[in-house]
Amino acid sequence: MPRELTRCEAIERSLIKKYRKQLWNPFVAAVQRYELIRAGDSVAVCISGGKDSMLLAKLMQELHRHTEVPFDLHFLVMDPGYAPANRRQIEENAALLELPVTIFQSDIFEVAANTPRNPCYLCARMRRGHLYKQAQALGCNKIALGHHLNDVIETAVMSMFYGAQMQAMPPKLHSRNFPGMELIRPLYCVKEQDIIAWARYNDLHFLQCACRMTQRSDEPGASKRQQVKTLLRDLKKETPNIEDNIFASLHAVCLDTVPGYKSKGVAHTFLEGYDEASADVSDE
Repeated sequence: MPRELTRCEAIERSLIKKYRKQLWNPFVAAVQRYELIRAGDSVAVCISGGKDSMLLAKLMQELHRHTEVPFDLHFLVMDPGYAPANRRQIEENAALLELPVTIFQSDIFEVAANTPRNPCYLCARMRRGHLYKQAQALGCNKIALGHHLNDVIETAVMSMFYGAQMQAMPPKLHSRNFPGMELIRPLYCVKEQDIIAWARYNDLHFLQCACRMTQRSDEPGASKRQQVKTLLRDLKKETPNIEDNIFASLHAVCLDTVPGYKSKGVAHTFLEGYDEASADVSDE
């Protein structure tokens, strides 16, 4: 008689069996499509305690076990000033999922809470900097964050609606302030609804939001994102594949048809080379 799986083994099995199509396959597809991991990389998976980063950690752990591309892996948790119960929940989930986490302390929540305007922006910038610094100290050249497909398309819609520009969240980017460091997003092709389904199936309970600023009425970012979430959810009722369409459109921008764009911080207009290219562009 085969032995009974441990809780962690059952959770790991669900990733490559029951949720293979929804989670494992799109995760691997993103890693390969965007060339996120190369031989010799040392990657720090940044764990906030939420469902996304915890799933990312397990997927990266599975990839590390089975890939033919050798790379080193670390699991990095920053405590920016969590309440004791939240810190304890992260530690218990890491133990349950058999993730050997490295935890370090910072005072980001305290600093951001004393900022009169845009504390969320300041918090995000400070968190990124601390994570890069700690990852470098571990000998890593990359940090992995848990942004998923819905984060990507919501960011694109928000940039158009509220930022007056077409801007996406790239699958990877080089750090400006930490030379040699790179940020990667291996969940880029994974949908949030599938992450939620996996967590529920395994009866896993992660941090929802441990931020001190969520109750502040003068910080519009969270509410704007929620508005976009609600809008897309409503549109999906009439157009089930709307998420896929928006995501695909980010990979198929036709520069010949837009009046302007930016590249490396420089604004360009369609008038550049317009007359020379007129014979090659259809008027239909």
